[in-house]
Amino acid sequence: MKLSERLAGRSTDVLLPEPEPASASVAPVVKPAPAAKPEPVLDALLTLKSRVGETLFERLGSRMNDPNLTESDLLTYAREVLAEIVEAERVPLSNEERSRLVREISDDVLGYGPLQPLLDDPSISEVMVNGPDTIFVERAGKLTLTGSRFRSEEQLRRVIEKIVSRVGRRIDESSPLVDARLEDGSRVNAVIPPLAVSGSTLTIRKFSADPLTAEDLVRFGSLSPEMAQLLEACVAAHLNILVSGGTGTGKTTLLNVLSSFIPEGERIITIEDAVELQLQQTHVVRLESRPANIEGRGEITIRDLVKNSLRMRPDRIVVGECRGGEALDMLQAMNTGHDGSLSTIHANTPRDAVARLETLVLMAGMDLPLRAIREQVASAVDVIVQLTRLRDGTRRVTHITEVQGMEGEIVTLQDAFVFDYSAGVDADGRFLGKPVSTGVRPRFVDRFNDLGITVPQSVFDTAPPWTR
Repeated sequence: MKLSERLAGRSTDVLLPEPEPASASVAPVVKPAPAAKPEPVLDALLTLKSRVGETLFERLGSRMNDPNLTESDLLTYAREVLAEIVEAERVPLSNEERSRLVREISDDVLGYGPLQPLLDDPSISEVMVNGPDTIFVERAGKLTLTGSRFRSEEQLRRVIEKIVSRVGRRIDESSPLVDARLEDGSRVNAVIPPLAVSGSTLTIRKFSADPLTAEDLVRFGSLSPEMAQLLEACVAAHLNILVSGGTGTGKTTLLNVLSSFIPEGERIITIEDAVELQLQQTHVVRLESRPANIEGRGEITIRDLVKNSLRMRPDRIVVGECRGGEALDMLQAMNTGHDGSLSTIHANTPRDAVARLETLVLMAGMDLPLRAIREQVASAVDVIVQLTRLRDGTRRVTHITEVQGMEGEIVTLQDAFVFDYSAGVDADGRFLGKPVSTGVRPRFVDRFNDLGITVPQSVFDTAPPWTR
């Protein structure tokens, strides 16, 4: 079923959820503060936890890296062994304390220690560790300091090494920073001393277990239904689309949504530094770059993978992010019959995205004149979709811009949709504006007609969606 049919009957007035009403005021009830546990008891529990954890490590031994053991089998076995160790300690603990001790040690050994509850919390979108004593999280676009902490720098380093080793990466003093991913595709960046002066730093950008759909973005207010219909038609018409935005604006999420519009029968090749895209089609080849080994050899770059992908009979090439010389190879692929390619780029406006693309092409080391580069860009890229994270923490598509061609020495752009900032903000600081059509019918609509793709004229109406 087409997106336009799924959105049929949906109100175009997409509202953000209303804040819950404040509870009625009641007279405060003064309760005696619970007695704090004596320091010796806390020290004893920490010592017990450390001792039991080390014993569990020793008992598990090589089973931790046994490829024949599934994650669930290892977890079941570890919990059985852990229960035996705790029982053998003969420490007087209540059932609640015993359960908490088993859970925390299980997280330490098999999970990611104090990070595990944060990673399991679906309301948290990002986890930021600034040394062992400071952990921030992002909820609904806002940063919050948590009460979680690591016992020591050594425990934090052990968690980092566990994450990076599972995807074949390494981190040590000779290679003190790394990009990696978790099993669910969540993006991980780690930096350790001597580069990180205040202690090892870990940043984890979580991804939803269920990939977001276009309907989800419409419901959140990131897209309007008209925008979604136009983007679906652009993907179906094999237009080359560049998703532009700053850090944390949702470029990868939108790239996932755009890729969901690709028809089932096409061969898709994805190229990423660390695999993050969650494509649902069956004919997908996923390629991942590889850093150099400890001897400085064996590196496979994004550019190497883009070049190789051209020999793999792709219908679509999806590059997770253009950040270097691979931009030139991507433009050449778009200009040599590989239409319908998708990628992302870091830029604040569509015009900045074009300028940055020019800079990235120069990074390929080819001494090309600027006009030749701009002609390549104008010929290759059809649509730029701009994402912005607003002050209220929401992420919105603020521009859908057509690349029309060259006019003299300048790449000409024409906005089809822009975000209406003039509506202001409400009492809670949330933006009231919505994306609106500029009323300009893009030139690529003629291509839709040639391919039999129907886009209603109402999509390009200039009236704001909430007044129709």
